[in-house]
Amino acid sequence: GAVATCRRPQSAQYGSCSQRRMSVMEALELLDQLVDESDPDVDFPNSFHAFQTAEGIRRAHPDKDWFHLVGLLHDLGKVLVLFGEPQ
Repeated sequence: GAVATCRRPQSAQYGSCSQRRMSVMEALELLDQLVDESDPDVDFPNSFHAFQTAEGIRRAHPDKDWFHLVGLLHDLGKVLVLFGEPQ
């Protein structure tokens, strides 16, 4: 499909982790350097949104720890903007 087709070049470019290696916390901190074009008027850091999302999911689904993690990680791909990718 279109997603797989579009993803292949990024996988080749970023799949080897040759751009930069970082922890999840470092990536969350990098998110705070971005202005999210989908929500430019937000007055709090992007990492705060990630933690809010994870916490909201935890409250709604306390037995699904994998889902809490997905909530935390869902926007991490946006850090690629700092490496030249479009939003």
